[in-house]
Amino acid sequence: MAWATGLWLLLLTVEIIAKYGFGVHTPSWIAVVHGWVYFVYLFTAADLGLKVRWPYPRLIGTLLAGTIPLLSFFIEHRNAQQVKRDFQL
Repeated sequence: MAWATGLWLLLLTVEIIAKYGFGVHTPSWIAVVHGWVYFVYLFTAADLGLKVRWPYPRLIGTLLAGTIPLLSFFIEHRNAQQVKRDFQL
């Protein structure tokens, strides 16, 4: 979900730059799709974070990573490494 959220956020960022920076007409459904993907990301990340008992600052940081372009990719990689290491996966 972090990858999907990150990709849609990048597309949304490009759409906003094109729309407001260059006056290009862009489809309005990109923001809606990112919103729904981010909503699913919130639930899956919160579920994982609570199950593996992340500290609350880490959980909140992971949840907010879907709002900053490119950050979700780095956070997902770091979290995946730690979960694999903690649970010997």
